[in-house]
Amino acid sequence: MTNDLLILFGILGFAILTMPVYRLSGAFTRPDPLESSARGGFVLGTFVRSWFYWFIRPIERVSLALGLSPTFYNVAGVVIASAGGVAFAMGNMSLGGWGVLAGGAADVLDGRIARARGIADERGAFLDSTLDRFAEVGAFVGLALWFRSDPVALGAVVVGMGGSLLVSYARARGESVGVVCKLGILQRAERILLLGFGGLFDPVVNGLMGRAAPGGLLIPVLWIIAVGTIGTAVFRTVWIARELSKS
Repeated sequence: MTNDLLILFGILGFAILTMPVYRLSGAFTRPDPLESSARGGFVLGTFVRSWFYWFIRPIERVSLALGLSPTFYNVAGVVIASAGGVAFAMGNMSLGGWGVLAGGAADVLDGRIARARGIADERGAFLDSTLDRFAEVGAFVGLALWFRSDPVALGAVVVGMGGSLLVSYARARGESVGVVCKLGILQRAERILLLGFGGLFDPVVNGLMGRAAPGGLLIPVLWIIAVGTIGTAVFRTVWIARELSKS
């Protein structure tokens, strides 16, 4: 077992062990003052998302004590996810997966730090949403560079990147005309988890398959992202158009 997997299983094991503590502490039943009403649903449910916010609270407290700004985490998310893209481009899928997951965690922290400091505003929301797209593009471009000689894999990367941007664009354009749509199965959190864990476990699957080049797990995951994001974007487009026709 590689060091990456040992670290991953160690983190996951520790995280799972803290879930009963979170449940028994009663924190799940108390409202989270730093939760954003702008977030959509989460495929793993509200318990897992609420637990994750509780799990990273020590990082929030340290960040507040150090005076770190939301913009720091906005920029850090882009830099880390783009570094993950560089790792993907070099064929290091596990390191790329770590980059995507760590960049996603930074994306969560920026909004929570802003709300904790009472400085959440439209400027911050704009930067958050826009820089998230930079982070996604950075990761997908790295994958495109690695899979450039494989038409099937490259197609999944291109469609997945386009679908991811369309999901966000459909919501943003809908909100600009007064219709809020947070529906869909492959929003940003789900995409981060699929791409991040897909990269982390890709070397293991490749070993089991006897595959020399990366992609044994990541290519199917990319196709799931591609189909899911296009489906979500189409659903949002139709849903928003129907809501507009009613008004």
